[in-house]
Amino acid sequence: MKSLIVFDLDGTLAKSKSALDDEMARLLEGLMVVVKVAIISGGDLPQFQAQVIDRLPPGSALENLSLLPTSGTKFFSYDGQWRKRYSEDLSDAERHAIEDALEKAVAQAGVQPAQTWGERIEDRGTQITYSALGQQAPLEAKETWDPDFTKRKAIQTILEGTLPKFSVRLGGTTSIDVTRPGIDKAYGIHKLRDMLHIPLVQMLYVGDAIFPGGNDYAALQAGVDCIAVRDPEDTKRVIQAIIACLSPDAKP
Repeated sequence: MKSLIVFDLDGTLAKSKSALDDEMARLLEGLMVVVKVAIISGGDLPQFQAQVIDRLPPGSALENLSLLPTSGTKFFSYDGQWRKRYSEDLSDAERHAIEDALEKAVAQAGVQPAQTWGERIEDRGTQITYSALGQQAPLEAKETWDPDFTKRKAIQTILEGTLPKFSVRLGGTTSIDVTRPGIDKAYGIHKLRDMLHIPLVQMLYVGDAIFPGGNDYAALQAGVDCIAVRDPEDTKRVIQAIIACLSPDAKP
């Protein structure tokens, strides 16, 4: 039996930068009744608020929910309000170096699309995120731009050469997340272990990018049992199975 279920957000609990649908919100509410839940994603806290918190039914057991924005570089827990437990902020020099390297890598890879919607490079304090089509790109365009990760892997390969002192991971449908080395989802997993006093063997991670270079792969490398899903519909079936197993009236 697991004591903590950890989820990725975009592509796992919801479509990219979209809110949880009604069914997923109800399932998460039910899951938090029977087990502790954490969400680690590349988005910042306002994105978590809009996609997850605002969609959960009133009275949800938020004290059983931990939020780790920007790939685990921040940690929030709930005790009547959301409180920041830590934040691994980048320095100004680090931010500038990452942003410059991103611009050059995209140009070198030759994969910049002709049309974009909003800013492509976002400073999230603890993480710099590149969104190929822009922060406000429509979901339909994002889902068809790089479905097999080929374009972003080309950029990632260049960045791994020009930013050797940073961690470069693919996330969402069009994103690349850059953090300090070692401060990724594995770092967040270890922080969950230390703060919640739950050993890794009692955790289960669910994500859609559990492959080398994917931003969920660090969870597997941390030694946590993982379930790879294709999309939120797949995740719903996983949650239903967990609730069935952990429900107080479940048969042994």
